[in-house]
Amino acid sequence: MPDETPLRMTFDSAAELYQQARPDYPDELYDAVVGAAGLNSRARLLEVGCATGKATLPLARRGFRITCVEPGRALAELARANLADFPQVEVVDGTFEDLDASTQPAYDLVVAATSWHWIDPAVRYRRAWELLRPGGHLAFWSATHVFPAGGDAIFHDLQVVYNEIGEGLREDVPRPAPGELPEQREEIESSGLFDTVLVRHFDWELDYDADGYLRLLDTFSGHIAMQRWQRDRLHSEVRRLLAEREDGRLRRGWGAVLHVARRRDA
Repeated sequence: MPDETPLRMTFDSAAELYQQARPDYPDELYDAVVGAAGLNSRARLLEVGCATGKATLPLARRGFRITCVEPGRALAELARANLADFPQVEVVDGTFEDLDASTQPAYDLVVAATSWHWIDPAVRYRRAWELLRPGGHLAFWSATHVFPAGGDAIFHDLQVVYNEIGEGLREDVPRPAPGELPEQREEIESSGLFDTVLVRHFDWELDYDADGYLRLLDTFSGHIAMQRWQRDRLHSEVRRLLAEREDGRLRRGWGAVLHVARRRDA
């Protein structure tokens, strides 16, 4: 991966892996979005960075009209294929920051699934506000690693090899337990454009064999940007550690914090 490639664009080189390996979000999360935003069957949604449509599909199945904006061409093409059965969904090439609100309909919901943190903080709330109808809502969340009490020890063991290849975490980086991921209420309110309606934590766990876990790792921007020798060393250690286990599997905790906010009047 060229050094000048922004990390947010690395995912396009792993489009097929992204669809296969990234986890699905809990159904209860979508129910919470719909309820908090008061969406009905006629609602019009704008999705920020849809990738392959992992979050789009559950929303499309609920019948909403959705416009997805995706900067990665390979990701956008795969999203169109995955969403081909839903004529009310459109995938647009481009970036959320470059959308011109004057050319768009007024949306009922702007939604971002594991993409909000990639958007320029100086732009994202203002652009969402401009694209929403009065009283419309913004919803965002990210799926990330959490560490339940008594969780899998392999993640501690793997830090040795991450340190060896120069990709280790600093000692002060937190290892959040389920329900302990940071919330962004203060950021939402400080924008002056939105009022927080709902903040809710969702936690789940998934089992992986070696191939499945390595596919997942290869969808993370930091891993995609690794040099080949770093990735090979890490992969070999994951395979070695899991080969020592009778079932050859690991268990990873996932967490997401759903934020839903209502657009303030001008």
